[in-house]
Amino acid sequence: MNTTQQTSQEDVFSLLSNQRRRYAVRACQQLEPPIELGELAEYIAAQECDKNVSAITAEERRRVYTSLQQVHVEKLEEAGVIECERKTIEPTEKLEDLEFYLEVVPGNEIPWAEYYLGLSGVAAALVASAWFGVYPDTLTGYVWASLIVALFAVSAGIHYFQTKRNRLGTELVGDE
Repeated sequence: MNTTQQTSQEDVFSLLSNQRRRYAVRACQQLEPPIELGELAEYIAAQECDKNVSAITAEERRRVYTSLQQVHVEKLEEAGVIECERKTIEPTEKLEDLEFYLEVVPGNEIPWAEYYLGLSGVAAALVASAWFGVYPDTLTGYVWASLIVALFAVSAGIHYFQTKRNRLGTELVGDE
């Protein structure tokens, strides 16, 4: 990796190191531009408080609005992700480059790659036990194969919905 690419990644990680800025980026991807600073503050407050936009209090909105105005909008603008004029925000093309970095693996979960590696090991052990005739004779090879396929299918379904849930800003976008 060249130095320019490293610096760029470091800048992105620094920019997205703050949760409010991550929520702001997600809001800019989801809300219809131009976005008023107050609308952005409401969106972020709703995300932080795990509420619908209509349920946030004036104090929750004010707290977020102040930090956006004093710190976060400027940092996003310096990074070229947004343009802000008179408290009106317009996303730039650079915003799309951040999508990859917004994928979240919560700290209390096993990474899915490790999970599937372990699941493959279990499936291989089941196949080996079937191959050597160790498994119970009450289940046929087709039943074991069906169980393995079902296990992968259920795992993939859970992975899909959990990944969708963990993406920043996919919940509480508006006043649904």
